[in-house]
Amino acid sequence: MKKASDPLLLSNQLCFALYSSSHLLTKAYKPLLKELGLTYPQYLAMLALWEEDGVTVGALGERLFLDSGTLTPLLKRLEAAKLLKRERSGADERQVFIHLTEKGRALRKTAATIPGRAASATGLGINELIALRSKLNELREQLAE
Repeated sequence: MKKASDPLLLSNQLCFALYSSSHLLTKAYKPLLKELGLTYPQYLAMLALWEEDGVTVGALGERLFLDSGTLTPLLKRLEAAKLLKRERSGADERQVFIHLTEKGRALRKTAATIPGRAASATGLGINELIALRSKLNELREQLAE
């Protein structure tokens, strides 16, 4: 007999609540991002670059919590789509800077409706979403320490 207080019940796991919610939210984004020709990880990279263009691959990886093995192929695909270009630093060959192209900057305008449309898919009100995001940011900061 399962007891609701059993700490090993799947439904009692914070990690599963986060994992399954993240999976379903990413799934909700998929048709929206298809209109932009982006995958969800590519969209996150573009969001970061729209905020701050001209960053290094390392800085972008830190911002997105991605290692270079995951980030490099993603950036190569965005470069092949002519949304960005990567340039090795003249001062330090180990550093690679990422710059949006005109096409990459223009995509921002098209993407402007995505956050609102994705928020609508959650069925939550704006204040609930803001509070949830705030709590998740706190959790991430605690786990990062």
